Amino acid sequence: MRKVVEPPHFKEYRPVGINLKRRQSIDLFYEEYEALKLADYDLLNHKEASELMGVSRPTFARIYESARRKIARALVETQTIKTVFGNAVMDKEWYMCNNCHARFNIPNKIIQGDCPVCRSENIEHLNK
Repeated sequence: MRKVVEPPHFKEYRPVGINLKRRQSIDLFYEEYEALKLADYDLLNHKEASELMGVSRPTFARIYESARRKIARALVETQTIKTVFGNAVMDKEWYMCNNCHARFNIPNKIIQGDCPVCRSENIEHLNK
């Protein structure tokens, strides 16, 4: 299991102006998103990123390479990228509101079941 600090802030990315009905989508696992974020956005080296994710450096490199190939394939073949849970363990309990799409964790003092942004009860648990 790979540790993920925070789930992606999107369910999917879609190319605009393309008929997507006949195209397959690409599943980007949470741990692949985390690897891309740590290496390319946070600019950590593979050793630092692997320690944060709780995996070996070679395992991190494989996860990162898989993510890069999926993103490249999606861009070249104009496919939708969907985020899926994969083999991840969340650092905290995370939820997403299906009404306003806010992602949040719930501190113990807040009553579970309500979105802190829009107060909707239509929330989804992301720690499958």
